Amino acid sequence: MEAVNLLSSNRYTEKQIGYLFISVLVNSNSELIRLINNAIKNDLASRNPTFMGLALHCIANVGSREMAEAFAGEIPKILVAGDTMDSVKQSAALCLLRLYRTSPDLVPMGDWTSRVVHLLNDQHLGVVTAATSLITTLAQKNPEEFKTSVSLAVSRLSRIVTSASTDLQDYTYYFVPAPWLSVKLLRLLQCYPPPDPAVRGRLTECLETILNKAQEPPKSKKVQHSNAKNAVLFEAISLIIHHDSEPNLLVRACNQLGQFLQHRETNLRYLALESMCTLASSEFSHEAVKTHIETVINALKTERDVSVRQRAVDLLYAMCDRSNAQQIVAEMLNYLETADYSIREEIVLKVAILAEKYAVDYTWYVDTILNLIRIAGDYVSEEVWYRVIQIVINRDDVQGYAAKTVFEALQAPACHENLVKVGGYILGEFGNLIAGDPRSSPLIQFNLLHSKFHLCSVPTRALLLSTYIKFVNLFPEIKITIQDVLRSDSQLKNADVELQQRAVEYLRLSTIASTDILATVLEEMPPFPERESSILAKLKKKKGPSTVTDLEEIKKERSSDMNGSAEPTPVNASNVSTPSPSADLLGLGAVPLTNSAPAPSSSGSLLVDVFSDSSSVAAPLAPGSEDNFASSSDLASSEVVSEEPADAVHDADELIHKFICKNNGVLFENQLLQIGLKSEFRQNLGRMFIFYGNKTSTQFLNFTPTVICSDELQSSLNLQTKPVDPIVDGGAQVQQVVNIECISDFMDAPILNIQFRYGGTLQNLSVKLPITLNKFFQPTEMSSQDFFQRWKQLSSPKQEVQNIFKAKHPMDTEITKAKIIGFGSALLEEVDPNPANFVGAGIIHTKTIQIGCLLRLEPNLQAQMYRLTLRTSKEAVSQRLCELLSEQF
Repeated sequence: MEAVNLLSSNRYTEKQIGYLFISVLVNSNSELIRLINNAIKNDLASRNPTFMGLALHCIANVGSREMAEAFAGEIPKILVAGDTMDSVKQSAALCLLRLYRTSPDLVPMGDWTSRVVHLLNDQHLGVVTAATSLITTLAQKNPEEFKTSVSLAVSRLSRIVTSASTDLQDYTYYFVPAPWLSVKLLRLLQCYPPPDPAVRGRLTECLETILNKAQEPPKSKKVQHSNAKNAVLFEAISLIIHHDSEPNLLVRACNQLGQFLQHRETNLRYLALESMCTLASSEFSHEAVKTHIETVINALKTERDVSVRQRAVDLLYAMCDRSNAQQIVAEMLNYLETADYSIREEIVLKVAILAEKYAVDYTWYVDTILNLIRIAGDYVSEEVWYRVIQIVINRDDVQGYAAKTVFEALQAPACHENLVKVGGYILGEFGNLIAGDPRSSPLIQFNLLHSKFHLCSVPTRALLLSTYIKFVNLFPEIKITIQDVLRSDSQLKNADVELQQRAVEYLRLSTIASTDILATVLEEMPPFPERESSILAKLKKKKGPSTVTDLEEIKKERSSDMNGSAEPTPVNASNVSTPSPSADLLGLGAVPLTNSAPAPSSSGSLLVDVFSDSSSVAAPLAPGSEDNFASSSDLASSEVVSEEPADAVHDADELIHKFICKNNGVLFENQLLQIGLKSEFRQNLGRMFIFYGNKTSTQFLNFTPTVICSDELQSSLNLQTKPVDPIVDGGAQVQQVVNIECISDFMDAPILNIQFRYGGTLQNLSVKLPITLNKFFQPTEMSSQDFFQRWKQLSSPKQEVQNIFKAKHPMDTEITKAKIIGFGSALLEEVDPNPANFVGAGIIHTKTIQIGCLLRLEPNLQAQMYRLTLRTSKEAVSQRLCELLSEQF
């Protein structure tokens, strides 16, 4: 109340303290807000420029919806009034901009819009700068209202770039006249298509002048001079690219950027590569960009900064065409062998797209994809190998070559599982094309595939069983051999329902069906209908169509794009970001975001159910299922913070224990926020999708999730996170991806700290992320003899940890089996002499070491007790795994 009283004072210092207190500490829901608004109205009506400035600053700092309702109609009048002081106009423009950003629906468009445009001609450059920021934001949503600003912006820009640095002394920054205003004017012009010929001529002169000044020797050696000069230059190049109508300017811009590719400043090299990616999509500058191919390839090999190397990959992809496709694909494959973990997925996807898009000889395409799987199999998504199979099935001329090539590739001692999938599918369809060669006879083909069977995951084994039944039709001479495999206990009594069902049904089919029925049921797959590549479709979803459109398509569409309405296509601002070459191309397991859906009235069913345990990220996708996936956020990696959170961690241990034996579910939920997880792990690598759901009907502002690791944990876990949109609409979900690499064994778990503003109040919460050591388990099948031999080898007291504990849950055999399998180890049947006991085996994979693990769980139904024994080669690992697993029973 004292602060409100200070607002009525006529002394500047007292009024300033009152406004400062209100800006920082008064909540928009305060009972005093009406008194505050009255005081602000009095100061706005006072015509005292100092008091008006304080009032406008307070409105902008608070920026609440209540402030917008009270003053959104008054501020435009102050802005365009003829007797308003320049300093007040500046404050009014920026205050109105703040209110428009927070509550656009409350800022009325009216007569003032045509008058505010003329502020671009104001003599005071501070007013012009503030007005330009306001007009740019307004023009993005209401382009027709502000189209007259184009000619005024060009006129003002012309006066700035042709002036000497001494003409604008107050606004000259290190010999660069008004750089901030120049950049803002250039951004405003990017809201519209190329202007009329008369204005276009003047604008072209401005752009040429900026390009010419870039060639002049620097007037100062200080970095501030080069930064300001380059800021204007890059914004001018962005405008040239946006208009895409002046061939000479586009080529000049390309040549200027080419000079920056070898500049000693890393930031300039980065920006040059990023801008050239966009230039490469223009028919006028594509050839000019291609002249720099050797420089870009060299950057890929020698750059120290991973983000610059990533931009180099983007540029190679953008400049690729039929004339250089094989060279670029070869360079990308070479680089892939040593590429950073964070960008391998992106390179794999781009190589797959380029190989398909520019394949003249499809044998080269098959070789390239198989090379891709060999070099980086872990990063080859389902869409890539689905697409290979589609193309091979649709092209008769490559089927025999594909069968021969995968057969030879499978003979390597160690094959990636994706290669086994491709090989199994292709040999099952076209193995007969190479069966005439004694070196690839039917029996040899079958034995080769079956030798990989026990090393594969369940989905791959299921695919191989389908291949075997196909072989029964293709090669009747090995029918008995295949039936023996299907009849074996490991198939008919398999713990996995899918494998068991396939084995039973395929065995029955091969036994009772006649040759004609078999031929009909198991006939060769028909050609897939011609459609857009699923990989390319995913790329368009991730990066926006403009980044992947062919030059031929651009030529067809240019006239309609340039002559169409200036009004941009309406989009939902909450889930659209500017397409960037750094956008996430892969987003495996992403779910459709709900930002564009209207928020329901009830908070009970606001969120899409992405947390169901029945759907696993690791499950294989059916061909064409990419339509179920939506785009992700940009991939610009953010730092993992190394500090302890201020707030207490919510139910830390309980939340962690929920996810020990499962990867999907709701991690945390309160009345405002729901956090869900979907995770997948393979060897020492993992990926976690975190879904943040706004359960309210009000926006979350400044939404900032941060993954925090202790210093000790940072040396054991490498986490890379992708930022999320800072605004989360009511009833919407946003997704964050965390890439995980296990360097060495660890005990603790990282902490997820989330901060956001809800209704003007800062919310802060922390939860532990369920990244535990057992997630890097790989199950290992063992015979009884091998198990007990290894058990005896791990008999040292430091290698064994045992825990006897009371059962916390009903002692159900099937649930116990499921939990042991979910824990990550293989469940070994008929190994323990006591059939009531459970034994498991697996390997903990880290980057530095692999740790074998054996476990034995002995239930005592009468006493409702368990005895859990774990043996590993490392005492700390045994202790941690025993702690984690004991909590599950």
